[in-house]
Amino acid sequence: MDQVIASLFALLQQLKPLPHVLQADLTGKVVVVTGANTGLGFEAAKHFAQMNPKKVILACRSEEKGEQAVQKIVRTGYMRAEVWLLDLSSFDSVQAFADRFEKEGGGRLDILVENAAVAPLESYQKTKDGYMTTIQVNALAPSFHSLLMLPHMIRTAEEHPETSPRIVFVSSGLHESSTLSTDISKEILAQPNFIDALSSLEYFNQMWVLPPTDNHYSDTKLLNIFFARALQTRLSKFCPIVVNSVDPGYCISDLRRSIVSGPRGWLFWLMDRLVAYSSEEGSRSLIHAALAGSKATIGASEDETKYKGAYLSTQKVASVSKFARSEAGLRLQETFWDDMVQIASERDERVARFVKTYF
Repeated sequence: MDQVIASLFALLQQLKPLPHVLQADLTGKVVVVTGANTGLGFEAAKHFAQMNPKKVILACRSEEKGEQAVQKIVRTGYMRAEVWLLDLSSFDSVQAFADRFEKEGGGRLDILVENAAVAPLESYQKTKDGYMTTIQVNALAPSFHSLLMLPHMIRTAEEHPETSPRIVFVSSGLHESSTLSTDISKEILAQPNFIDALSSLEYFNQMWVLPPTDNHYSDTKLLNIFFARALQTRLSKFCPIVVNSVDPGYCISDLRRSIVSGPRGWLFWLMDRLVAYSSEEGSRSLIHAALAGSKATIGASEDETKYKGAYLSTQKVASVSKFARSEAGLRLQETFWDDMVQIASERDERVARFVKTYF
């Protein structure tokens, strides 16, 4: 009941207008936005493009849709947007993106927005890598991708001391609905490998669904917060990189394009018309998470350290769920970090070397 009340309160908060998009001078900087061919990712990429970066890379699963998005940005007058293939349902694709960045990226990376995600799936599906699709696309692959991009961001910070590179994980207020803190998860979480357990058919079948939320999606959004905080804790010991997570609010988005009928479809249709932010409005929160407090921000007066490891909502530092703040939540955060790093290290020697060197 508390979660339902919190969700209703959050939706009512959306009746208040959002601040205008934050502005910054990104001259010379390189930006990567995943899932950037549509929705929040595209609108964020378009906003970044208007701030004169050296390059904006739209990381997309579909080259055709990505090129269409690039052409829309070109029509605004910005000519340095590029589409690079990235399919988060494939670790091979994540590694291929990193390979290409090493060869063609020029070595610099200032802003990485891990935005790509999929909506809850009604049937159990696994990727070829062996993980439940929702878990891999929304949580594992973005974490893996960020680890592969980190050496470039650390080098950027070293070579350009006037800048503090930033990683943004797009989370959601729905992390409050994760069942990872409930009795239903205790047996699953007691298994030796947390991520394998989370991806199991057994866990999928145990989950109950309470519209308009979905526990698997909510779990992944909690994992985004966990990874952002765990990564920031480690990076803060030796470099100025800022890592945070952001809730863009309830937005009109292609993320729910597969949910068009039945009770949930009708509920989303009603919510879209009553309280939803537009994709452009939601993207303002991504821009804020990527720029707030940085030296590049026009008229900046904040200390950017307040954004390190922070969870942001409606363009403000916000409180995470009670479980995410608890000792049990912090222990699970470290478990997820350890398991994720092990997966990434076993998959790619670059991560293994990086972790050994820095962490």
